[in-house]
Amino acid sequence: MQLRTGSRIGSDARRRRVPVVTISDVARIAGVSTSTVSHVINGTRPVRDETRTRVEEAVRATGYRRDSLARALRRSRTDSVGLILTEVGEPAFAAMARGVEREAMSAGLTVLLANSGEDPELEARALEVLAERRVDGLLIAPVARSRREAITAVIDQGTPVVLIDRLGGVKADQVGVENTAPMRELVLHLVERHGHRRIALAAGDTGVSTISERRRGYLQALDEAGIDVDDTLMITGSGRAEDTRERMTSVLRQPHRPTAVVAASTETAAGVLAAAKGLGLTTPEDFAFATFDAFPHADLFRPGITAVDQPAHEIGATSMQLLLSRIDGTLTARPRTIRLEPEITYRESCGCPA
Repeated sequence: MQLRTGSRIGSDARRRRVPVVTISDVARIAGVSTSTVSHVINGTRPVRDETRTRVEEAVRATGYRRDSLARALRRSRTDSVGLILTEVGEPAFAAMARGVEREAMSAGLTVLLANSGEDPELEARALEVLAERRVDGLLIAPVARSRREAITAVIDQGTPVVLIDRLGGVKADQVGVENTAPMRELVLHLVERHGHRRIALAAGDTGVSTISERRRGYLQALDEAGIDVDDTLMITGSGRAEDTRERMTSVLRQPHRPTAVVAASTETAAGVLAAAKGLGLTTPEDFAFATFDAFPHADLFRPGITAVDQPAHEIGATSMQLLLSRIDGTLTARPRTIRLEPEITYRESCGCPA
């Protein structure tokens, strides 16, 4: 019975086929040429306000919708780009995605977003799917143990690629932030301004290029200050907040616990603060605290958190601008690497005055 009912509905739908509205229909109603309609819809040439109004009214009256797929095929373009991030929920990546989307929308492109979840398999699958959709370009923040050959294969197929945030390992355009020098400066501030000598680092996964660079800055600062490296004070692992909380709890329970803690990301920072809360410790009374990557609305935290604030939105926007220049062919030189400067804001958590 259900099959017969479905068949009858299908037949009725075919008999009530809705007529297709073409650009010629819009032009006829508006009393203009089809090329004028095209210029109004695509914004390819200035049109008088009176003419534009007639065309727009005709579009609304007919319900005309541009056939984007056919237009894209004629131009050998899909007017879409792929964006693969490791964790779209993290504040920095969310801001980068907004920067990418703003520039893409201004250029008339659609962004197809994929979340790799720090999983090489998911990343490889996302690359495959986006390549099958013939995106005009690709932006990717590689996972810790990324299959770089998969990214290289996309590049070899002629698809422009820009690495975003996590740099190195692939011959492609790259846009990120300075990591080593700001972390070095942050640690030296704790040493020279506040007298700390026993400083822990909640690093996370050092297989991630940004985390590795921030760890390097931490080690450079200790060496410059003449402080011996204590491996028990360097917390690595997955970098997830819960994992960091467990490891930091053990460190803070030591009889000779660190007097200061630096986190390499907002995720590890959350783990550090959770560990402190569980032990009834506060900052800066029990230990000074600072982090790379500021929390959203950081000025609302009490005490205020000292942080390296990277221009995440600008990283996303710059990455998209660079990709657009490759797609349009306006940039044909060898791959470029752009590093933007972050800003350090010293607040009460490290012992600075409000």
